[in-house]
Amino acid sequence: MQAPHPGWLRPDWPAPARVQALCTTRAGGCSRAPFDSLNLGSHVGDDPQAVQANRQRLQAALRGVRPVFLQQVHGTQVVDLHPGLADGAVADACVSTTPGLACTIMVADCLPLLLTNRQGTVVAAAHAGWRGLAGEGGGGVIETVFKTFSAQTLSHQAQAATQSIASGVAGQTLAWLGPCIGPQAFEVGPEVWDAFCAHDAAAAQHFSEHAPGKFLANLAGLARQRLQALGIAQVYGNDGSPGWCTVSQPSRFFSHRRDSRALGGSGRMAACIWLG
Repeated sequence: MQAPHPGWLRPDWPAPARVQALCTTRAGGCSRAPFDSLNLGSHVGDDPQAVQANRQRLQAALRGVRPVFLQQVHGTQVVDLHPGLADGAVADACVSTTPGLACTIMVADCLPLLLTNRQGTVVAAAHAGWRGLAGEGGGGVIETVFKTFSAQTLSHQAQAATQSIASGVAGQTLAWLGPCIGPQAFEVGPEVWDAFCAHDAAAAQHFSEHAPGKFLANLAGLARQRLQALGIAQVYGNDGSPGWCTVSQPSRFFSHRRDSRALGGSGRMAACIWLG
């Protein structure tokens, strides 16, 4: 078994020992430009053999744990992982209580979100681009994945009440935000501002107008606000600072916005979390 590449990210958070997590970068693979080198996306136009070899390298680094890849559609659907679930389930988030299966989210500017609890009984991952994060009616992928995550947590705690549970689970939940397009690079139109601010005026603090009808949006800040609204206060990782920005670090991170037009394509990184 090979160790995770030293260039990959490991969350710095107080998760229980049996909870393992990592986020790949573009280092450590075999794909050629513009997908060099550890592209894990099978849908971006890369050589399928290179993608398969890269995924095998990831699985080897997970020490035999199987990363379960989803077909992400910028939505809010959540799936429970189980050994019989094949890759390609249409969803943008997943939850697992099964050792040996890694919740896996692919990104190249969108925000990867990882969750676990203090008990180390449940893990989850979500793909939070602006569409999935905003969702509809003020409820998006973070809210839907936390609902499933809470239900799984409670089933392990064997609690019957459902009223005061959400706040109790939230207080025991840890969240980690991975790299994404940063607030200095994420230019959006008024439809994105409306998608968030029409349902929560406080979301406006995460937008700055820099041209007529154009805003710079802080995706990590918007996610942190949604987590806080759920009562999840223990949030680690991406704080919106430049070191987390996928666009500004071409040698380290893939970026769909930066590379697709200029280079004809971009690879995908993966954030994984699993129970040992």
